[in-house]
Amino acid sequence: MNVPKKRNPRLAAGRARAMGMPTRGTTNPNRLRRIDRWIAATPWVARAVRTAEEPVVIDLGYGATPTTTVELAQRLAGLHPRLRVVGLEIDPERVAAGKAVADPPRLEFRRGGFELAGLAAGIRDFPGPALIRALNVLRQYTEPEAWKAWDELCSRLAPRGLLVEGTCDEIGRRCCWVTLSREGPRTLTLACLPSGIDKPSDLAERLPKTLIHRNVPGEPIHALLGELDSCWATAAPLATFGPRARWAHTARLLAERWPVLDRHPRWRLGEITVPWTSVAPDLG
Repeated sequence: MNVPKKRNPRLAAGRARAMGMPTRGTTNPNRLRRIDRWIAATPWVARAVRTAEEPVVIDLGYGATPTTTVELAQRLAGLHPRLRVVGLEIDPERVAAGKAVADPPRLEFRRGGFELAGLAAGIRDFPGPALIRALNVLRQYTEPEAWKAWDELCSRLAPRGLLVEGTCDEIGRRCCWVTLSREGPRTLTLACLPSGIDKPSDLAERLPKTLIHRNVPGEPIHALLGELDSCWATAAPLATFGPRARWAHTARLLAERWPVLDRHPRWRLGEITVPWTSVAPDLG
């Protein structure tokens, strides 16, 4: 992965203690539903769990209450009969709140950070998690720190494992996330409630930390959002049929000009996924 070379001391903390900083802890029911729905319904992502030797899914930094971790376990339950979801938090009080609703081995809560502490317990030759969901975790870090966190987490994945990292608003109506493998970033997904935006570039405030400061002229992500806004304007007549129809037509127009990976069923849900290579910033 092409990342800045300087190692940040907070991410390089000793393995004896959890790596990272506590999040603000904001948690609302259904806040991460768009991400969970996408994980379960996107074949190449769901396959990482379905075919895993050890189907362990990590919810990293779940916040003040374990609500979204419980929801994740429910939404992914159909992917594997031995699915094991583990919520990780640095704050001991948050871990205690999670353990109050735990249902081991299906749903567990432990203290840990980027080092993913204690996951191998009870699993011989643990290959690493099949999936890590890390939403609203890296907002408080600098961009170089966020790149380092990606590196740290991806290095701990199972061979075919995936990391889903991004940001959403407080009620989950505006979301952006990157999906990564051991080799690095693969895709960027933009998702929203189409009736809740004036234009697609409203999602810029929810870009992952590795992209949010890159939304300036000359950067690929700025070009993508500008192209989306242009397509949104062209699709204005479709607003007669509702915001979802307008978003779907916007995505269709974008796919004529940009490498878009998904199709109409996902567009109707307010999503667009593009290859990471089309938006990757120049770190040279």
